[in-house]
Amino acid sequence: MAYFRAMKRNILIHPDPRLKTVADPVADLSDDLRVLADDMLETMYAAPGIGLAAPQVGVLSRLIVLDCVKEEGAPPRPLAMFNPRVVEASDETSVYEEGCLSIPEIYENVTRPSDVTVEWIDRDGMEQRETFEGLWATCVQHEIDHLDGKLFIDYLRPLKRQMITRKMQKLKREMAREKA
Repeated sequence: MAYFRAMKRNILIHPDPRLKTVADPVADLSDDLRVLADDMLETMYAAPGIGLAAPQVGVLSRLIVLDCVKEEGAPPRPLAMFNPRVVEASDETSVYEEGCLSIPEIYENVTRPSDVTVEWIDRDGMEQRETFEGLWATCVQHEIDHLDGKLFIDYLRPLKRQMITRKMQKLKREMAREKA
């Protein structure tokens, strides 16, 4: 399956208890955490994806990376966010068809606030604050959810969620057989 090509870090596939665990705040920005952020960006681009949270690579720290630039020829805008949190959210909502690198090849509509203001610490230890809209707003909320042990399928009806979980269990069994 082309989806699982070699990456810097392995991406956990749902169900995995680490994906449902609340990540720990980053207390001190170390060089190891900066390397993790770089590895995560490389992994995200290779997957390919537009966002990745540390729990998805088995690290239970509050770190996400994202880059939602989709326009052909536009320069990339990789962001690494340590301890990101939504501090404001619009009442207006938007619906996006979301997917997840930990739930490959599954896409479902999810409703979220259309604009969010996020505060975080950047890789240089500087506090940042920015308002995101559109795909960026959806992506940053999706990734912050990962830090809280929440997956996009948690927004779906229970029956749909169970069906997707069974598909992922089957995929994991197939992957294990291929490795054996």
